[in-house]
Amino acid sequence: QASAQSYEQLVSTGRAQGAINADPALLARVRTIANRLIPQVAVFRPDAVNWNWEINVMTTPEVNAWCMAGGKIMVYSGLVDKLHLSDAELAAVLGHEIGHALREHTREKVSNALGTQLLLAGVAAATNASDNTMQLANVVSQVTFTLPNSREMETEADHIGLELMARAGYDPHAALTLFQKMAQVSGNDGLAFLSTHPQSEERAKDLAARLPIVMPLYQAASKSASQ
Repeated sequence: QASAQSYEQLVSTGRAQGAINADPALLARVRTIANRLIPQVAVFRPDAVNWNWEINVMTTPEVNAWCMAGGKIMVYSGLVDKLHLSDAELAAVLGHEIGHALREHTREKVSNALGTQLLLAGVAAATNASDNTMQLANVVSQVTFTLPNSREMETEADHIGLELMARAGYDPHAALTLFQKMAQVSGNDGLAFLSTHPQSEERAKDLAARLPIVMPLYQAASKSASQ
């Protein structure tokens, strides 16, 4: 609920500024890719297929994308424009972000930020006051945009994202070229994605080692699509 409220606030603010879904072609592209990935989430979490998924694009030079709890996706136009992403590379980003949502990493980061006892107290009080949800929504925004993910979270999202894109018929090798592109622009301003998603050579090597596992899934999806 807090993620949905935080997301709605961001979308409303962006819409008032004319920055939400201002590029119909990019929006259609992002939604097409996301809608191929979403049916694949059942492999990891069957209930997630029926989440109230929302997919929007914000016009901003920032290089970023995220998926809040419950399937609230936002892609920043700067991510696609500055990195010149192919559809498969964009699928790698979206798959990774969806992975964070499937494993409830936002909830984990909020728990760490507030402390378990404080969080439980807030949840207990939320039954009779919407203010607590609003307060949690603010914390959700803070952990989404400022707190880095742990190495374990990144690895888990990497693995899920790689499999999701393969099952959706996107070449998993694109996850590696995405890393290469991020490394080339990592010194530039506006790369917010790396502030919350720490990059490392180890992650790229780990993904490369997993390619033999997911390539049969990609080949099967490609064969099915061609029939």
